[in-house]
Amino acid sequence: MHLASLATSEDQTDHSPSPREDNKLRLEDRAAHDWYRFVLSFPPHLVRTYIDRFGLEPGQCVLDPFCGTGTTLVECKKRGFPSCGVEPNPMASFASRTKTDWEIDPEELVAHAARISKLALDKLVSQGIEDEERLPLFGAGPRIVPQLKTLNPDLLKLLLTDSISPLPLHKTMVLLETLEENKEPRLMAHELIALARSLVNEISNLHFGPEIGVAAIKQDAAVVAPWLRAVKNIASDLRELNHMASTPAIVHQADARDLAVVLRPRSVDAVITSPPYPNEKDYTRTTRLESVLLGFIKSKDDLRRLKQNLVRSNTRSVYKSDTDDRLVENHDEIQRIAASIEHRRIELGKTSGFERLYARVTKLYFGGMLRHLMDLRPILRPGARLAYVVGDQASYLRVMIRTGQLLAGLAQSAGYEVVGIDLFRTRLATATKEQLREEVVILRWPGPTNTRGWSPS
Repeated sequence: MHLASLATSEDQTDHSPSPREDNKLRLEDRAAHDWYRFVLSFPPHLVRTYIDRFGLEPGQCVLDPFCGTGTTLVECKKRGFPSCGVEPNPMASFASRTKTDWEIDPEELVAHAARISKLALDKLVSQGIEDEERLPLFGAGPRIVPQLKTLNPDLLKLLLTDSISPLPLHKTMVLLETLEENKEPRLMAHELIALARSLVNEISNLHFGPEIGVAAIKQDAAVVAPWLRAVKNIASDLRELNHMASTPAIVHQADARDLAVVLRPRSVDAVITSPPYPNEKDYTRTTRLESVLLGFIKSKDDLRRLKQNLVRSNTRSVYKSDTDDRLVENHDEIQRIAASIEHRRIELGKTSGFERLYARVTKLYFGGMLRHLMDLRPILRPGARLAYVVGDQASYLRVMIRTGQLLAGLAQSAGYEVVGIDLFRTRLATATKEQLREEVVILRWPGPTNTRGWSPS
């Protein structure tokens, strides 16, 4: 099979989503999805497209082995399909579990959050601190408040410099302290996910464009009111979602390259997922602030352990002991791309430690994806269908990496049938100003389509 011909195959022409469909969350999809999500999350409507295209029947199980903040799992639950997710990032896996837990009493949640809000505000007032939505005009100096709570120096070093200002950090820590002192275990996860969302969108100085960075520094920001508003939005969604709560959704905090540890053989009927792309985005930075403040990362060692369970998609997660690159040492095209990157590096005189790793991380990435595909095989039922959302990349010294084409070839070498490659959308490359393809690689595991129902992992 000539993989280059797949992007214009008849299969794609008949069934693929329009390339004009964007990556934004639609208004009608916001329930649960909008509680907390990556800025680079793929959209729920894409999940619906492949649920319908695969012709899934009630009770068949969908797996997302790179589930992130749970887009596939939430959408499957809304459609009544049981699902499993695998995600090594503790903040993201926590988000996926919380976003698929719809058995919370919304009235109890709001009542408890309102009580916490009053207690936290009373604490702040007793310290001489206001926490108002209407903040001083831009440029006004911070209020002088003695003995602000802060993180220990080692944890502060894990954060982007100036990602949150001292006074909003203090107020956030007071709110967290109040939640812990008055904890309702059944409600805590939803209250924390509301805080994570508020931290990223309203309390911190972070911005995404799409790289994470620091915007204009806010010396102060309201904390309690945005948090309570986020809790109330969750409660509003729960009133709508409660009647769909019975559909199971299981989330494992694990490595997608070691699925046999957490999933049962022949338990999955379909895979809908978007793995990381080979680029220089450190996905752990995207969730770093909330991961540290909510206690999911408590040390540099915790961060290292997290990175070691990720497919190597950027140089900041590469370790000397990594061996996934050996799996593709006989793959001519991947070796050619890596050699081109290294040649370009030498030609341009790039000598930093990270730049020296560009060629290796490219091989590690595709080796890790092959390892994932090989480990996935016994988990799949015969006839299982798979959709992988991936994108072209030119992050490494502008050497083009056709991720979809390469992933399709690796899957074929691992025994999968390559059904086609759908164009999802195109996006403009920041460095080269070229239009890069974002595609969905469609695979099938050989064998007759299975019609058996849910098999819990």
